[in-house]
Amino acid sequence: MKKICRFLSPLLIAALVLGSLPVVAASQPTPGTTLISTEEALSAERGQSHRERIHTILARDDVQEQLVAQGVDPAEVEARVAALSDAEAAQMADQLEELPAGASVVGALFAVFVILLVTDILGLTNVFPFTR
Repeated sequence: MKKICRFLSPLLIAALVLGSLPVVAASQPTPGTTLISTEEALSAERGQSHRERIHTILARDDVQEQLVAQGVDPAEVEARVAALSDAEAAQMADQLEELPAGASVVGALFAVFVILLVTDILGLTNVFPFTR
């Protein structure tokens, strides 16, 4: 029995070491790749859903007409909405949802105007010449 144990022990040790090599190699993070937590994935998904709600409201014909009447390019508004952080998009989507049904679009346009104005004052965009 001792002879069998002396013969099998090195073989088992070698098998375990060789079997664990792929696990050790896989645990080494490659440069530029990181794991994403569940919370980060869900917050990115929520941010996207907020942006989609904003886009659906901004895609309406009456909103487009009001934007043009105010002198704002709808393509610029779309670019600004895409540049919003997740928190800003959530806040804007919540404000748009709180508007009463059938109310004028003035509140939504005012929210868009304020966001455009703030980003212009911060120097992120160049829409309004009076902010310089």
